[in-house]
Amino acid sequence: MKNKYFFALAILCGMALGLVTACSETDNELIEYPNWEKRNVAYFDSIYNVAIENRDGMWDTIRCWSMSENNTTLSRTNYIVVHKEEVGTGSGCPLYSDSVLVHNQGKLLPSTSHPQGYFFEKSYEGDFDSYNPLTARAKKWAVNILVDGYVTALQRMHIGDRWRVYMPWTMGYGTTDYNGIPAYSVLIWDIKLLGYYHPGAVVPDQNAKDHTSSLWTME
Repeated sequence: MKNKYFFALAILCGMALGLVTACSETDNELIEYPNWEKRNVAYFDSIYNVAIENRDGMWDTIRCWSMSENNTTLSRTNYIVVHKEEVGTGSGCPLYSDSVLVHNQGKLLPSTSHPQGYFFEKSYEGDFDSYNPLTARAKKWAVNILVDGYVTALQRMHIGDRWRVYMPWTMGYGTTDYNGIPAYSVLIWDIKLLGYYHPGAVVPDQNAKDHTSSLWTME
């Protein structure tokens, strides 16, 4: 009888430990992204206001590329906010059917473990102005596989443009978690457009050092 008692007690203790562990994991997740939806909604609203004020003349808001100009029901979250860090000399812009060569970093708002914001994508380390071109590797992407916010920006960028782009969750990964990115996340991208090419062209090498190849459209 005593053995049965201890056996039952061991099972109950194990179940209790399992519950404690589950609660701890949930608590840790909540602590990592406290008030995440509320913070992201408020942040995007504030950065949109900064863009509208446009004190330095380099801010802009751009309607989602797939939204009709005749749509009168658009909200702020149907726009991206951009700050033009560098202005290129190119005359053309990538199309939805093109592929692009870019340097970029994508991050989230600051969280508990990432006071500078979690970087979920980067083609270089450190600040753009000081990155090492020998270790940086430009990204080559088909425009049409990217989220709406990124597509919207690319179709308005020229070769040499470098933009800081703020994408609301509606033009990013939406209201559900995606690959470690929490729901309602504003995506903050630093994007430098190096080149692009049209469908049917010979695919250029994607190495950053080769991005001046004549195969890339550089106008």
